[in-house]
Amino acid sequence: MKYVIEEDLKVRLDKYLIDKLDLSRSKVQEMIKQDLVVVNGKSVKNSYLLRENDVIEVLGELTYETDILPEKMDLDIIYEDDDVIVINKPSGVVVHPSFGHYKNTLVNGLLHHTKNLSKENGEERPGIVHRIDKDTSGLLIVAKNDKAHIFLQEQLKDKTLSRKYLALVQGRINHDTGTIDAPIGRDPKDRKKMCVTDINSKEAITYFKVLERYKDASLIECVLKTGRTHQIRVHMNYIKHPIINDPVYGNKNNATSFGQMLHAKEISFIHPKTKEKMTFTCDAPKEFYEILETYKTK
Repeated sequence: MKYVIEEDLKVRLDKYLIDKLDLSRSKVQEMIKQDLVVVNGKSVKNSYLLRENDVIEVLGELTYETDILPEKMDLDIIYEDDDVIVINKPSGVVVHPSFGHYKNTLVNGLLHHTKNLSKENGEERPGIVHRIDKDTSGLLIVAKNDKAHIFLQEQLKDKTLSRKYLALVQGRINHDTGTIDAPIGRDPKDRKKMCVTDINSKEAITYFKVLERYKDASLIECVLKTGRTHQIRVHMNYIKHPIINDPVYGNKNNATSFGQMLHAKEISFIHPKTKEKMTFTCDAPKEFYEILETYKTK
């Protein structure tokens, strides 16, 4: 992978690659440290300032120092066959290992459950076709072989794989439906966050409808046309109705240990082998409804 700098950016190499590769700061910095990134054919530091005509080459993947091991885990499997697994992920569980975080992820549990997982997404993400955030609960589809993985990935691209989310947001939304069409990219002030921006961003569209209104909150259903990182959380915060209990994009003072009130309640896709449309739904966890009840009674 090669990038040619067309102007005198004077931007740090690590910051530039975080946006280009859509990776965490720690992973990019470790890649540079391991000489997996060179500029003009030479090893450089993370702090190297990019100048016009610099040529950046990414030479390979980050080598993980720790094996990803199977772990016994109580998995809530909604459906499984020889090609796919549909699983209900609890809030608080990370989907796959990442640099510095190799244990207690959904992938660790899946590796204990089955030896048949696709390798299309790399060794650290076996079977993972798409992700949901650590503190978002709900449905996720897992591929058990590469052929199924590629077929499902194509559906993500052409929007035939659809997902519906349940969310409790701050404030009363007076209109019944809405469309948020606002591009999302890294927040230049905080690289761990995403934001609505025109700089190094990608198209992001979220549809929503109001299911119930309370004194100072609204229960909504969201449908994603695109699947950007933290998309619903960023978009709802952008329209001044952040998701309740969201410690990153919402009111940090009101956040609880449960995490953001966001649940992936429905997923639809064409089965990679039978070519039949399949739809699965699952209810939000009891903690979601316990918190929801407090807003109903205000």
